[in-house]
Amino acid sequence: MPNILIIDDEKAIRNVLKDILSNEGFTVDEATDGEEGLKKFTSGSYDVVLCDIKMPKVDGLEFLQKVIDSQSEVPVIMISGHGNIETAVDAVKKGAFDYISKPPDLNRLLITIRNALDKTVLVKETKTLKRKVSRVQEIIGESEGIRKVKETIDKVAPTDARVLVTGENGSGKELVARWLHEKSNRNEGPIVEVNCAAIPGELIESELFGHEKGSFTSAIKQRIGKFEQANGGTLFLDEIGDMSLSAQAKVLRALQEGKITRVGGDKEIAVDVRVIAATNKDLLEEVNAKNFRLDLYHRLGVILIHVPSLNERRDDIPLLVEKFLTDIAQEYGQAPKKIEKKGMDALQKHDWTGNIRELRNVVERLVILSGKEIQASDVEAHV
Repeated sequence: MPNILIIDDEKAIRNVLKDILSNEGFTVDEATDGEEGLKKFTSGSYDVVLCDIKMPKVDGLEFLQKVIDSQSEVPVIMISGHGNIETAVDAVKKGAFDYISKPPDLNRLLITIRNALDKTVLVKETKTLKRKVSRVQEIIGESEGIRKVKETIDKVAPTDARVLVTGENGSGKELVARWLHEKSNRNEGPIVEVNCAAIPGELIESELFGHEKGSFTSAIKQRIGKFEQANGGTLFLDEIGDMSLSAQAKVLRALQEGKITRVGGDKEIAVDVRVIAATNKDLLEEVNAKNFRLDLYHRLGVILIHVPSLNERRDDIPLLVEKFLTDIAQEYGQAPKKIEKKGMDALQKHDWTGNIRELRNVVERLVILSGKEIQASDVEAHV
């Protein structure tokens, strides 16, 4: 059920509004003045706020301005007496969703609140869609290792050179691949990702090169493989160290000749694809163990980019945390939480085995479980 905060110094008005809204199934919280309302608003999670204009300590307009300044998307509906109508209209111009006159009319009250809730849903859906269509996230960091990664991307991206990206799981190898594509001359074409570790060995060839109908038992129709799907763009082979040797041989041939053959077919198909590969393994050790082809390693590794682990770039943690706090606040429709210096210091000292991915999850956990400000005790308790 939606949560509604009522801020009014008149107890009778609060009681009337609470009775009406509770009967409609809303969860209702109350504050007796603007100061208490601000405390509850910043520490809680509300879908709509009903706020009186004339109140002691912090009045309704001050409260509205602080909500707007916090970049919160929660709609604020002003409650006005007859002498405050002009002020209420002015408040709407400044960012309030609407206003309701005292004493409140039941139908107008409920219609206004439902319209406000619809707006909240639309804002959240719009943000979700924007995140989905946004092309590439920024590479956050100013450490020496990350500066080298960014410089190499800028130099290599405009070329068609194949790139091998190495680094631990969760360090951001996929993001590097996406920026290589974004800054390349192929950025109008597709970038197609294949997680070689997630596809069974017997299916990887079909996934990469496609198959003809009837080529094996479950091949009930023709399938276009990832190489063809990426034609004119970029093929990102993630965790290539887990690819089977037979698939490696076919990938090597595709890289050498610029042609592929579907499983069960005999027709050669020309493909124009830039290949970027990534792995968390030491491929030369895999070569010595006869798990990886040396000739494929040399074909893939024209340019080598190593993404440092989070433990190797601890100075970037404050920048990453602030970015995640902002992103998470936008997702939840709340004002970004702050983190005290001791809390940040504790995060910088932590051993990050999961790298950026783990840090992002931890920040989200802290946002959910901590109070108004994230403190060192929260880090100790929840990390």
